Amino acid sequence: MDKGRLEAFSDGVIAILITIMVLELRIPEGANWGALTPLIPVLLAYLASFVFLGIYWNNHHHLLRATERINGNVMWANLHLLFWLSLTPFVTGWIGENHTAAVPTAVYGVVLLCSALSWWILQRQIIATQGPHSRLKTMLGRDLKGNISPLIYIAGIGLSFVNHAVAQALYISVALMWLVPDRRIERHLST
Repeated sequence: MDKGRLEAFSDGVIAILITIMVLELRIPEGANWGALTPLIPVLLAYLASFVFLGIYWNNHHHLLRATERINGNVMWANLHLLFWLSLTPFVTGWIGENHTAAVPTAVYGVVLLCSALSWWILQRQIIATQGPHSRLKTMLGRDLKGNISPLIYIAGIGLSFVNHAVAQALYISVALMWLVPDRRIERHLST
């Protein structure tokens, strides 16, 4: 099957999600700098979610460059990822408006966790499709970042009910880990 169609569809969905998030931002009620102050939590939530979606978009591109072929299982795994990513505008708005509340912070973390797990499933489906000597499997190696990220999200979800700021800092720490594109794949593809 042609992976180009899968990549184009995924690119379109992620672009729409980012557009939805920016359209949800409200215009300040005043015309001075102080009018932005109440919007700071909303803008920070937007920034964090924009970065998260950008990381998935960037790494999805690298992942598909390393993919030789896809099948129905890969397509469904990709849709599973897109489902969880599609909830990003909802949880972004909720945590932006309720940035000190435990439940929106936890639910934001749940969407991040489920997105990470669906990413892991997508990788495994691609590797299974490529066969026992998958080039992608070699490129990913032990996948330390991929294995640690869900654990940090789980810790953040739990800590949401103790200290929302610590939970949110944990979520951001995962983004900082992934901000640089996955060099393992880039290194192999450039040779």
